[in-house]
Amino acid sequence: MKMKYISRYIEKGVLEDLTQKMVFISGPRQSGKTTLAKQILKRMNCSISRCYLNWDSAKDREMIIREEFPAGQKMLALDEIHKYKRWRQVVKGLYDKRSDELKILVTGSGKLDYYRHGGDSLQGRYHFYRLHPLSLYEIMPSNQKSLEKLLRLGGFPEPFGLNSDRETKRWSREYRTRIINEDLSTLENVKDLSLIEHLSIRLPDLVGSPLSLNALRLNLQVAHETVQRWLAILENLYVIFRLYPFGAPNIRAVKKEAKHYHFDWTLIEEEGIRFENFIACSLLKYCHYKQDYDGENMELRFFRDIDRREVDFVILKNNQPEYFIECKFKSKEVNPALLYLKQRFKNAQSVQISFHPQDAYLTKNGIRVFSAVDFFHELGV
Repeated sequence: MKMKYISRYIEKGVLEDLTQKMVFISGPRQSGKTTLAKQILKRMNCSISRCYLNWDSAKDREMIIREEFPAGQKMLALDEIHKYKRWRQVVKGLYDKRSDELKILVTGSGKLDYYRHGGDSLQGRYHFYRLHPLSLYEIMPSNQKSLEKLLRLGGFPEPFGLNSDRETKRWSREYRTRIINEDLSTLENVKDLSLIEHLSIRLPDLVGSPLSLNALRLNLQVAHETVQRWLAILENLYVIFRLYPFGAPNIRAVKKEAKHYHFDWTLIEEEGIRFENFIACSLLKYCHYKQDYDGENMELRFFRDIDRREVDFVILKNNQPEYFIECKFKSKEVNPALLYLKQRFKNAQSVQISFHPQDAYLTKNGIRVFSAVDFFHELGV
């Protein structure tokens, strides 16, 4: 069944930036990068059969190796080209020779982001975007029903479009296997993939709490450094992301503990934790978009202090808190830690968002309480 195309949040920015430089799009596997590339080709009135080349296609791969790119076209989309050892030289040469006549879009999985940091000979020739899975703002109508569907089916376009709990579970299991056995095995020299798969199966049960590397080390019976490296690999492949605590001189924050979340939040069984994971993904998406499109210095963290006060998320802009965010699946009682932070950071917004619909209101202490639907309409990503 053919899925209806959902207009993606970075599309406008990509079209703008293609008039200036190349554009690279990375992100989790199957988050919609190929579909977006083909949609942009259509908008540019370019032939997909001629202007879209995928390294995984034998015919396209030969054209890339021979550097036989189509002439007389306005745009070229190169998908998964980073799997080619000489991809940087090919793309650099193509851009330097034909940038006046040809717009170049390069898309790829997490490895594209991973590889672009190592001695980047393309620096200054491209703009970079990270495409995240679907968020509430991209779904029309973006209402409570859509929020419930996203929480149930996840944000990856394929299972979301199929609208089936059974298909979502099957997709999620197969997705994890493909990442471990295909992407990871080509990215790193890892001897025992089964242990990393064991780690990836264990991690969803630990979402929302401080991640103890020592406990993981004992469970897997490997060295501390090995667990740390494996977690970094899973981050590079957009399987998980870690958040670190927000600390400032006037609060007694913890310094070292990190929390982690999954891009595929359907792995989380408990509804409240799954909702927290969904919010984490949506906020990271907001921060990355502000970085990639607006050039802002954004960061997502959480707050916990030595007196056991906690707030789920902190959005930093230019190293200063912009939002303190607590998310609640059922409880409507306002988290006292929001007031603690509000009193110390007057310019930051303290908000509590709920999964269930509710009328927005402002407490006497200046804390905003409203539904997740209304909050994401405000963020606009």
